[in-house]
Amino acid sequence: MKISMTFIIAAAIFVGGSAFVQQDVGESVQRGKEVYTTFCQNCHLESGEGIPGVNPPLAKADYLKKPTGTLIRVILEGQAEPIMVNGEKYATEMPAMNYLTDEQIADVLNYVRNSFENKITGSINAGMVKPYRKNN
Repeated sequence: MKISMTFIIAAAIFVGGSAFVQQDVGESVQRGKEVYTTFCQNCHLESGEGIPGVNPPLAKADYLKKPTGTLIRVILEGQAEPIMVNGEKYATEMPAMNYLTDEQIADVLNYVRNSFENKITGSINAGMVKPYRKNN
């Protein structure tokens, strides 16, 4: 009886915890849309399609499957060297956006990874961004 009751309690915590995490991701995505609109949309466009040959797309972008740390560093440090996105080369420099908070960076990454027909699993939180800042 003790084992089954422990199992039921653990299962309830797990299921409840999973729903809570999903809600947090949804809230992060909503905040990320605001960050995107303010800081990213001018170059990557409202649709996330970018400008062919100039600014890479974020819509259906294979680049977003790179390791989380790579994506965080691109926002914090900018991107100066050419990159390949969906088989096309982009050489336009992206400026560092290290003025964004850790939460804003996590939110905008959650937004683009879950928008524009992207379905990239896993979420990013502010604690994951912090270690990548040069002056922690």
